[in-house]
Amino acid sequence: MTHSNLSCDTILFDLDGTLIQVSQATFISAYFAEISKVFIRLGLDADQAIKALWVGTTAMVLNDGTMTNAQRFWQTFAKELQLTEEELAAVEAQCDSFYTHEFDAVRSVVPAGSIAKQLMRLLQGKGYELVLATNPLFPACAVTTRLHWIDLEPQDFSLITHYTNSTYCKPSLGYYQEIFTKIGKTPQQCLMIGNNPVEDMTVAQLGSETYLVTDCLENEKNVDISGLRSGTLADLGSYLAALPDLRA
Repeated sequence: MTHSNLSCDTILFDLDGTLIQVSQATFISAYFAEISKVFIRLGLDADQAIKALWVGTTAMVLNDGTMTNAQRFWQTFAKELQLTEEELAAVEAQCDSFYTHEFDAVRSVVPAGSIAKQLMRLLQGKGYELVLATNPLFPACAVTTRLHWIDLEPQDFSLITHYTNSTYCKPSLGYYQEIFTKIGKTPQQCLMIGNNPVEDMTVAQLGSETYLVTDCLENEKNVDISGLRSGTLADLGSYLAALPDLRA
């Protein structure tokens, strides 16, 4: 495949379904089973707490840049469950501990043998800047835990989006604009790689190049993807291997 139109020096990667090859449904099912234990331990009704988690997540997806996603989430979550400030502080503390420790049990649904680390080393060796453009619905500690499932570290990336450093979510263009501002790059300098044509490929509207990874394709709106540059994660490996070496 030709790279003649690519002049990028920065690669943005989605995480779930892209570098972590597991379907959203499988991940969510395993995740809810684990976090429910935390809610029960805190004396909350697990079903109501999961519902509040969904409502809070929706509030983050609709966030408008006026507060961080973390603030938006916890404000909504507390309101749904009518928690006092003290109760909310206890829930937040338990959740941070959960994402650092018990959340790791969800690794059991992730297939072994990801080529993610191989791809990062390939690109780092060629001098590309790497950004983890994972939808910022989780705290930083949860993203770190998920990176460990595929043998990666936060320091592999110049920026990782999480719910404390972001004020928008995918598919809002504000989310991508926030990234470009933080890393000091234009959209044209960046290639976005993801598995969702709506959430990840929308950045093309700003002028970025895109690559749709199809192993765990999430295309709930049945968007026509025939015109998109796409392939499996293995195909992506060949594609990235053919990118110019910026250090040459």
